[in-house]
Amino acid sequence: MTKSQKNIVLGITASIAIYKACSLVRRLRECGLAVHVVMTKEAQELIRPIVFQSLSGNRVYSGGLFDAPDTWEIEHVALAAKADLILIAPATANIIAKLSAGICDDLLSCTVCASKAKVLIAPAMNENMYNHKITQSNIAKLKSCGYKFILPRKGLLACGTVGQGCLAQTAEIVREVKNLL
Repeated sequence: MTKSQKNIVLGITASIAIYKACSLVRRLRECGLAVHVVMTKEAQELIRPIVFQSLSGNRVYSGGLFDAPDTWEIEHVALAAKADLILIAPATANIIAKLSAGICDDLLSCTVCASKAKVLIAPAMNENMYNHKITQSNIAKLKSCGYKFILPRKGLLACGTVGQGCLAQTAEIVREVKNLL
């Protein structure tokens, strides 16, 4: 990593759109960005961390808050300080609600809370979950705190229906990351 290289902390949550995060990591690296992946425990049920380690060229942070650290640093604080931007893609209704309520019970939510970096969130979920009044209220609250969002697009959802909830296109996410940096 060069001194001028920007650091993206990429939070990955357990949306079925997680497979698109693989392409996202590659595109971010092609832009000369260092990508440091933080996976939630639930996300690891869908894709193993080794995939993102191979794609990012960096260690994947996936442990719990009280796992023995590999180094003697407080991981969420070190990641928070390293981040030029925190990108959460795909973002579930769960992580949006946790961040909105200030709940810090995993490595990703603690990292976001401890960071002064800009936060960009790309939701991906069922249309009914996305449009639910509580989810929309949580998004509005986070926006009022300065968090940025990339709207999900309309398309075929994992449940078999067509609706708004598909993760934004990789190119759109990368373009917004570059704009925010």
